[in-house]
Amino acid sequence: MSEDARVRAPLQSWLGLIATLGPVLVVAMDGSILFLAMPSINEAIQPTTEQSLWILDIYGFTVGSLLVTFGNLGDRFGRKKLLLIGASAFGVGSTCSAFASSPEILIGTRALMGLGGATLLPSCLAVISELFSDAVRRARAIGVFAATFSAGFVIGPIVGGVMLNRFWWGSVFLINVPVIVVFLCLAPILLKEVHGSRPGRIDILSIVLSATGLLLAIYGVKHAATYGVDRLNVTLVMVGIIILVIFFVWQKRLEDPLLDVRLFEERVFAVAVLTGLLSLFVWSAAAYLSMTYLQFVLGYTVLHAAVLAIPGAIVLTLSSVFTPHFVEYAGARAALILCHFSMAAGMLLLLLTSTATGPIFYMTSTVVAGIGFGISFSLVADTAVGAVPESRAGAAGAIAETSNEIGNALGIALLGSLLTVVFRATYDGTETGIGEVVEASGVGSAAFDHAQSA
Repeated sequence: MSEDARVRAPLQSWLGLIATLGPVLVVAMDGSILFLAMPSINEAIQPTTEQSLWILDIYGFTVGSLLVTFGNLGDRFGRKKLLLIGASAFGVGSTCSAFASSPEILIGTRALMGLGGATLLPSCLAVISELFSDAVRRARAIGVFAATFSAGFVIGPIVGGVMLNRFWWGSVFLINVPVIVVFLCLAPILLKEVHGSRPGRIDILSIVLSATGLLLAIYGVKHAATYGVDRLNVTLVMVGIIILVIFFVWQKRLEDPLLDVRLFEERVFAVAVLTGLLSLFVWSAAAYLSMTYLQFVLGYTVLHAAVLAIPGAIVLTLSSVFTPHFVEYAGARAALILCHFSMAAGMLLLLLTSTATGPIFYMTSTVVAGIGFGISFSLVADTAVGAVPESRAGAAGAIAETSNEIGNALGIALLGSLLTVVFRATYDGTETGIGEVVEASGVGSAAFDHAQSA
């Protein structure tokens, strides 16, 4: 490589990173912006309760069940190619969602968006790994990736609130379109095509087992959170787990498996995936239930509640960006210790939040916990991708993102259900505090039922 090429390479790599951040941002925003638009959607196209839940959930179901599949397809057939296909699907799905005239159409177009989202996240991580072969630069780039994703999730309600104040509900989907168009123009110029070292063949049975097992397990958990534990959702979860066990056993027999189970033999990789799952489990539940508390208990508007989350979002974003520098200085072990300590301290402060100290304690808790979550999001992604050969970066990124999706689903569903059970078991109508305020607001346990259905 010439001297000029060595000078230009880092600049082109950073420009390539910037190009990938657009899709990452809108995919993250889509995870939180729809909650704000649902009242307007319900009024406009009048879905049933079951259809409303599908409108909310189908995107996450599709992403969670197909991440592993598309992460591997990117390794085998080209990450840039899959990125362009996924971005196109996400853009078309967003446009069609904005103008959906019935619940059935909106559910279908949201599923198409999920199909695109499932290709974008693991492929973006794999492309970043290729753009930055140097470990230090790769860690910094993934820190920026993690910061963009977490910032997108938080600013989604703020952007949505502004759009819904001026335009109709479909505008929250059209936000995605110009970002995707810019990406589709820049990606062919700034990104190069990369394939895994051993493309191999695709085993259709593996795709069916993986997608079906994950979909049934996630749907069963969400169904239990919404309607309570019954024979149906227990059966769904058990069947999903059995299918996933069959999937893992089948992968061991294949020469070119869809999921290389040997990745989990890398201790660092396994710990990173588990840390990511636990972090998202706590973060998703705390974030959503906190928003429910601020709105239904303290009486804030959605936009006001979202603004209160900005300090924590800023800290989380900065923490993601500066984590690689901290790891260089103090090491990964110290970073993980600080990560878990900060998350625990932040959650403790959140538990101490009352109707008297609500805003102050809430903002303080998000700032303290934001340090830990930022470290987790950045370090886990970099560790997962860096612990495996470059040819398997897409698969590793897909597994890391799948663990995040599972943690997100389980966090809201299980902790939301637990909160509802505790509320109904302990509230007798005489205490002061959250129970009294919720009852006085006229929403009662319905607020917590709303959290369950998310």
